Amino acid sequence: METAKYVKPALALIAAVLICLAAGGIGSIFTAQSTITGWYANLQKPSFTPPNWLFGPVWTALYILMGIAVFLVWQKDLQNPAVKTALLFFAVQLILNTAWSWLFFGLNYILLAFIELLILWLAILLTILKFYSLSATAFLLMLPYIIWVSFAAVLNGSIWLLNR
Repeated sequence: METAKYVKPALALIAAVLICLAAGGIGSIFTAQSTITGWYANLQKPSFTPPNWLFGPVWTALYILMGIAVFLVWQKDLQNPAVKTALLFFAVQLILNTAWSWLFFGLNYILLAFIELLILWLAILLTILKFYSLSATAFLLMLPYIIWVSFAAVLNGSIWLLNR
């Protein structure tokens, strides 16, 4: 019976990570290889643009870290309004994260995607601040995400400037 007390948290952790990976999977629908080798390949890009193969592994790692972070917050008292607020902020930023792929790769709206990415960045920052008061570890796990999204914003903005 001792292992039973670990099964429920383990399943919650797996669920949290899978939810984040699913958001990434939905977003990847719009970044299909045909888009990468077609429309995106023909855009002018800054010299600091990473190779295409790097994005998948980086985003997978970030979604896993995000899943662990939200799990740590989720494990707190769900009756606590601060936990509910933090989870709401997390959900909003996850939706915005997925929407960016649709705007940029799906609709080819580079400027609108950039604006949306700035809103996403703010939502991530607010989420991180909410997480900080609940779990220092969750806060730290989210830092690589905001750093990468900061880089993505510079990249997206640069692509817009080069192709307007």
